[in-house]
Amino acid sequence: MTSRIVSVILAMATALALTACTVGTMATKVTESPLGGTSWLLESLNGAPPVPDTQVTLNFDADGLYGTDGCNQYRGSYQVNGDRITINDSIASTMMACPEPIMQQATAYYEALKQTASFKIAGQQLTLLNGNGEVVATFAQQNRALSGTTWTVTGYNNGKQAVVSVLNGSALTLIFGADGRLSGSAGCNTYMSSFEVSDESLRIGQIASTRMLCNEPAGVMEQEAQFLEALGTVATYRIDGERLELRTSDGALAVTATRGAPAAQTPGGNRG
Repeated sequence: MTSRIVSVILAMATALALTACTVGTMATKVTESPLGGTSWLLESLNGAPPVPDTQVTLNFDADGLYGTDGCNQYRGSYQVNGDRITINDSIASTMMACPEPIMQQATAYYEALKQTASFKIAGQQLTLLNGNGEVVATFAQQNRALSGTTWTVTGYNNGKQAVVSVLNGSALTLIFGADGRLSGSAGCNTYMSSFEVSDESLRIGQIASTRMLCNEPAGVMEQEAQFLEALGTVATYRIDGERLELRTSDGALAVTATRGAPAAQTPGGNRG
């Protein structure tokens, strides 16, 4: 009897914890809908194009929905029944401040999500409609393929349970070749490896690099060692618009990057 009571209490505690969580609890059976596992880029919001030089994204996975509102990252939950969709009002986001037009767009975007009652997918376009059947937003499908892409690293895990920014005067890059080869700059040396992708799983092979020594900027060689070590821990990847996240098997952030090569490659300093 005691063990049964303990089991019931544990089950109730688990249910309460899941209910209290702001992410994912309503996203049941999403992989059975045409939205599950898809990724979209905003084309129009209430009939108007996005604010120039902003990207608003919407992604659906088994844990809920997530993306960027043009300024902040956000995450929420949803339910799907046929072509009907309910997006939970409790959408969590980061708290960065951006210029007012971008913040106004973000507010209007969240309101559009909350008003959404149904959706349509036609080709590579997603349309969200409110309860009156009026279009509140349209999206173009994103390509989340990793092969054939180039990225500039913005942060990496330094092995001390912290994700740190790249040193000024140095550049870290990721080049995922269509041939399954990974290469790039580690800040001083160039490195090369192989990679394998399955869904959002990413396996990076043994990493080799050249053997130059750089003196500038200060700390560049320590950064290089930590960056290459972080690459070796990667187990999954996620592309959201112009942003790439590489994570470990336990979900810890290993590397962040933005799409494209650096504006100007900066030499690693004096070589000895």
